[in-house]
Amino acid sequence: MSDGPGMWPGTGRRDEDGEPRTSRAVTGRVWQSGTAPPPPPTPVRPYEGYIVGPYPYDGHDTAGLGPYPYDAAAPAPAPTPPPAQAPIPYDSPVDEPGSGPAPATGSERGGHSTSTRPPRVRPGRFRRVARLLAVVLCALVLTGAGTYAWADFRLDRSVDLGGGTDRPPRGKGTNYLIVGSDGRDGLSEQARKDLHTGTAGGSRTDSMMILHTGADGATMVSLPRDSWVTIPSYVDPDTGKFHRAAKNKLNAAYSLGGPRMLTRTVERNTGLRIDHYAEIGFAGFVGVVDAVGGVEMCVDRNIDDPKSGLRLRKGCHDLTGAQALAFVRQRHQEADGDLGRSRNQRKFLSALAARAAAPGVVLDPFRTYPALGAGLDTLVVDKDMELPRLLSLLQAMRSVSGGEGRQLTVPVVSPGFRTAGGSALKWDGAKARKLFGELRTDRPVSAPEKG
Repeated sequence: MSDGPGMWPGTGRRDEDGEPRTSRAVTGRVWQSGTAPPPPPTPVRPYEGYIVGPYPYDGHDTAGLGPYPYDAAAPAPAPTPPPAQAPIPYDSPVDEPGSGPAPATGSERGGHSTSTRPPRVRPGRFRRVARLLAVVLCALVLTGAGTYAWADFRLDRSVDLGGGTDRPPRGKGTNYLIVGSDGRDGLSEQARKDLHTGTAGGSRTDSMMILHTGADGATMVSLPRDSWVTIPSYVDPDTGKFHRAAKNKLNAAYSLGGPRMLTRTVERNTGLRIDHYAEIGFAGFVGVVDAVGGVEMCVDRNIDDPKSGLRLRKGCHDLTGAQALAFVRQRHQEADGDLGRSRNQRKFLSALAARAAAPGVVLDPFRTYPALGAGLDTLVVDKDMELPRLLSLLQAMRSVSGGEGRQLTVPVVSPGFRTAGGSALKWDGAKARKLFGELRTDRPVSAPEKG
């Protein structure tokens, strides 16, 4: 074969133009006969998904790059800084800012919280004191309102002083008729025996006094139960029989017609218009004294009275409820008899009112509520008596015991006046009229302690 130019080796072939063919280099792969050719390479396609960040992957494009491929030349967007927060004013006068340890983060507390809420600032001393006072004030208001409603509900307003055409005209100031009755309701047989109250049925009055309040202060006037007075005419509710006005002892009026008859009798013989009525029985009297922790009374001699059960040595004593009841009831150890008992009753009731209003009692609920409960159990007032008026009565009694008022007994001319009903007390008419006239016109009284 010829290897000349333009010729294939060993051939004389020419190309399509008639030119002899030149030699050419052959390129490619060589494989042996009988083996399969390799598979064609897989064409490279661009990735159309998202860049997956660090695990765990939550499916969100946190880098903000978009789908792949992205423009590598474009700079990545800068992260947006969180909004700046206004600085928290420091208002604590106690702790300096930054002096305490830094508040623990969520990871330091063992949690996973990443909250950016600012740390809590401790309130100042003034705020804490103000909050405490507000809580205490709310508690006192709620307690006071509850106590008021409870006492107002339990108060017995069964006495009706209205009606009647024979009542005296209203004067100046306010007149209270305060009565201690010997009603034995609420006392067991053993209590009656221990208190020496006897077992007589019905109710009578052991003490009666008028408390007048006005521009000149408070004046308390005792009305001895054996006072010889005129009982107004009345109709017996049991028989319907009419009884004319007649002379009798003052305490008989209560047994004949109860509080209303007693009030009418006092008004007729004093000329004073009674505005309010308050009565307490034996059981309530004893309970109140025990609840307030006793009342101190001083005696100027030894007392041993088997009838009342009172036994005291000369000096001052904190009387229990039973001793206090015996003290205000006993008269056989008194030189003036019923007049001496009236003086003891005035002094003791004034001391009891002062003791009940003492801060150690008022601020102690374990004394206040038992005292209120014992008093309300046997306390009877008129239908127009409201709690503020009742509190005014107690305050007036306290002022009398503190020396801001007067305590006296109705003037008497004959302490052993002989009557058909036994020994009685006869008032000094002229002095009594002067005394009650001064009270009616709210003028300072001029009567001495003893009549």
